[in-house]
Amino acid sequence: MPEFPAEILNPERILHVADLQDERLDEYLRLSEAHLRMRTDVENGLYIAESTKVVQRAINAGHSPRSFLLAQKHLGQLVAEFNRFPDAPIFIGDDAQLQDLVGFHLHRGAMAAMNRPTPLDLDEVLAASSRAAFLEDIADHTNVRCSKKSGASEVHAEPKRSRIAVFENIQDHTNLGAAFRSAAAIGVDAVLITPQCVDPLYRRAVRVSMGTVFQVPWARVENWPESIRLLQDAGYVVAGMTLTEGSIMLDELVAEEHQKLALVFGNEGRGLTAETEAMVSRGVTIPMMGGVDSLNVATSVAVALYATR
Repeated sequence: MPEFPAEILNPERILHVADLQDERLDEYLRLSEAHLRMRTDVENGLYIAESTKVVQRAINAGHSPRSFLLAQKHLGQLVAEFNRFPDAPIFIGDDAQLQDLVGFHLHRGAMAAMNRPTPLDLDEVLAASSRAAFLEDIADHTNVRCSKKSGASEVHAEPKRSRIAVFENIQDHTNLGAAFRSAAAIGVDAVLITPQCVDPLYRRAVRVSMGTVFQVPWARVENWPESIRLLQDAGYVVAGMTLTEGSIMLDELVAEEHQKLALVFGNEGRGLTAETEAMVSRGVTIPMMGGVDSLNVATSVAVALYATR
C-alpha cells in the first residue's frame, strides 16, 4: 500500500484514478474542451481551480471543494486544505493518467472541483464597493460622506474614492483573467461583467488571474447597457474606453478627480457597443504612438485603472 502523509485526515478517501470508476471524476473530464465545459460547469454549479496556489486561494476565499485531483507526489502541498474538508475525496494518479483524464499535462500541482459561490447582484456590489472595476464597461462610484455624533462632539468621515471596472463582452478567457488580476492588484472595489462576457470562473480565466477573481467582488449585469443609469444614479461617472471621435484623453479624465468612477472596457475586436457609447458619461482614449492604434484590452485595463486609482 502506498505511503501518504500521516497528517492527512481520513486517508481512506485518497483514491487512485486508475483503480476507480467513480462518477465524481466526470467533473475533471475533458477540461481542455472549452466549448463543452463552459455551459455545463455553470449548470452543474461547479468550477475548476487549477494549480496549488489557486486551490489555496479559492479555499481561503471561503469556497468549498467537492474533490481534489493531483499527482501523488504533490500530496504534501495541500495537507492543511485537505484537513479543512475531511470528507472531500482526493483523487491521485501518475502524470500520464491525469493527462488522459483532463486532456492536457497537469504540471501546476493540484486541481480541485469547487462549488460555485452564490452570485452577487449589482445592488450587492454597489453597496459593498468603494472602488470597483468592470472589464467591458466602466462605472464610477461616488463617495459617500457620513457623520457620527458622540456626546458633544461630531465626527465627519472623509469621502471615500470608489473605482469600478466594467467588462463588456470580453470573449477571451486569458484577457478576462489578466484584467481581473490587474483590478485586484490596483485595488478596485468591484468588477461588473455584461451578459455576453465569458465566465470569470472558467478554468483558464481563474488560472490566468492567479485566483484574484476570488478576491474582487464581481457581478454579471443582465440589464445592460441600461444599468449604466443605475451606476450614474449611484453617483458614478461612467467612462467608456473608446477611440470614438470627441473622446477625451485619459490624462484629462484623471485631472477631473472623480470621487466615484466606473471604467467600461469593450470587446477585443469591436470595442464598446454603439448603445453603450451613447449612454456613458464620456468617452476616454489612451493616446497611442508609433503607429499603434490601440492596446490589448487587458493592457488597457491595467493602464486605465492605474492612472485613475
